Amino acid sequence: MSAEETLELFKTLECPTIGEMNGEYKGEQLRSPGVVSTVIATLFTNNPLLFGKWLSKSFRPVDDACGRGYNSLMHFGRVTRRAPMRTLIAPSRFDGRPAYQLVYRAYHSICGFVHMVDEVRRLDAGRYIGIGTVGFTDAQRRIPLPFLLTGPIGPYGGDVGEERVGFDVASDLPVLAGPGLRSRRSPGSEGHANVR
Repeated sequence: MSAEETLELFKTLECPTIGEMNGEYKGEQLRSPGVVSTVIATLFTNNPLLFGKWLSKSFRPVDDACGRGYNSLMHFGRVTRRAPMRTLIAPSRFDGRPAYQLVYRAYHSICGFVHMVDEVRRLDAGRYIGIGTVGFTDAQRRIPLPFLLTGPIGPYGGDVGEERVGFDVASDLPVLAGPGLRSRRSPGSEGHANVR
């Protein structure tokens, strides 16, 4: 499928729960919408000199409202855990319906620096379609970078990364900044933003 067709399929799918996304999920980059987006996707998912070859994403629930995660990459023959993210359920930037969101800016990494956000919905049992976004402007962050997750294929390997102090999830999920929606911290969430 084209990236546009994958995005249309994504819009028909349901959001998994925080508890459902628990463990390691094999990752596969799908077709990007153009030459520039293909280069960007390749830079982040198959660049042995910079990051390595993307293998998987892993997640764990922190509570009913949020979780943590990271990416596994093969870098010079060694599997590394990088690009940590905060996870939560929030409205999709593409259709406003709930999606399992991976917000990288919550932690210090190159993915956080470029405001990477992934949205995930369930395709069927054990398979999930993701739409990645990256960029510094709203227009850049609306270009879909589709991927497929399959699993879980293994357990969560442990938390990585340094949290960005004072980060507000609404800054990278602008749909949360609308009337009646706000992000806040709650006790027991390890500094993760909950959406109420």
